Amino acid sequence: MVLKIVVASLNPVKIGAVRAAFEMQFPEATLDLRPLAVESGVSDQPMTDDETRQGARNRASKARAVEPAADFWVGLEGGLETIDEVLMAFAWMAIAGPEGKISEARSATLPMPPAVQALVAEGLELGAANDQVFATVNSKQKGGAFGLLTDGLYTREGIYTQTLVLALVPFVHELWP
Repeated sequence: MVLKIVVASLNPVKIGAVRAAFEMQFPEATLDLRPLAVESGVSDQPMTDDETRQGARNRASKARAVEPAADFWVGLEGGLETIDEVLMAFAWMAIAGPEGKISEARSATLPMPPAVQALVAEGLELGAANDQVFATVNSKQKGGAFGLLTDGLYTREGIYTQTLVLALVPFVHELWP
């Protein structure tokens, strides 16, 4: 069986996470991944849970509209929200499947250090703020904030893979029609 999966991103970390999650949930399938750049319809740096979730949904829907001949369309959106004066990073995954079914899951949440929080408050996106604080380049296409802050114990790709596996549950578990 070949599964055609449209990934609403050109970021290699996001594409790798989609590949890994689908390989886990569909081990017998051959995967045909199609990366596609689509707009999220939300801020470049979503700053609330709702906005981040909407960005993931929008990406999955727009990918489906652009390339309708597929089995799954995946939208991934990283976001931030301030909770009790602490900036928290997380992501939403939205997977559209056959017959219009959509499933979503939210990732683990990571508190950001004050130096990163200050730069984001000045208007930088999280990736740029992390690059500046950690003196690195293009961290969002590597381990991301998760990798930087856990010394590689967790990575952006790993957290996204975990979240995508969970979002796929309604497509593979017998308790869902």
